[in-house]
Amino acid sequence: MKKVEIIPIAQQKAKRRGIQKEEIEDAVVNPAQIVDGYGGRKVAHKKFFRDSKEYLLRVVYEETEENYTVVTAYIICK
Repeated sequence: MKKVEIIPIAQQKAKRRGIQKEEIEDAVVNPAQIVDGYGGRKVAHKKFFRDSKEYLLRVVYEETEENYTVVTAYIICK
């Protein structure tokens, strides 16, 4: 199984946005959908509910044979 690494700036931004490390890892390992991003990056999508509202977690990452490197994560309202 590949390791999920989160770069320091992505960790800081996720914390500020109220996103837990476990949520990021789950989105990368068990995404509802993966779309192509810029520069060969991938974007994992994972839906979830908070306070009776549906949200979408988007995690931008780079994939190698050994790991997933998360470069940012953010939440949008559905």
